[in-house]
Amino acid sequence: MLIGYMRVSTEDQTTSLQKDALLKYGVDNRNIYEDKISGANDNRDGLNKALEYIQSGDTLVVWKLDRLGRSLAHLISIITSLKEKSISFVSITEGMDTTTASGELFFHIFGALAQFEKSLIQQRVKAGLESAKARGRIGGRPKAIDEEKLATIKKALADGMSKAAVCRTFGVKRSTLIDALKRNNSQELF
Repeated sequence: MLIGYMRVSTEDQTTSLQKDALLKYGVDNRNIYEDKISGANDNRDGLNKALEYIQSGDTLVVWKLDRLGRSLAHLISIITSLKEKSISFVSITEGMDTTTASGELFFHIFGALAQFEKSLIQQRVKAGLESAKARGRIGGRPKAIDEEKLATIKKALADGMSKAAVCRTFGVKRSTLIDALKRNNSQELF
């Protein structure tokens, strides 16, 4: 059985072009699911319903690849999940059909591209962190309590102020205070 899925990004857009292509391909009108929502959105009811309905031996058909996945990695994830359930996939515009040898090759090339993209991102992040470190900048979240404020807090605690009073006075959460003291090896103040 052919199951169709179509998506447009906003309510004012129409799915007519996609629907016509799915019907022409042979998808029954009753088996077409749609979403009118941004592809970046994780919660797509139409896609979720299509994926719940589709069974082993069926084929999921879309007009274009970008109608299905948020990114190349997301697209690969969906298609791999379908393949694991013995469900075929067809993208009409790109001519991708995982029931054919060339479609299977196309899918594997996409998988390799997704892995390549992931590796490039990791390399750029690593290079950026190394570059920042060489300039004396350290990545990550800024400290919630700077050294000067921490020294004042430690003095207040040593002088007998309670942790609750310190938190109120200095405007910090108790968990933040405890974490800062632990990082500063101030165990005696617990």
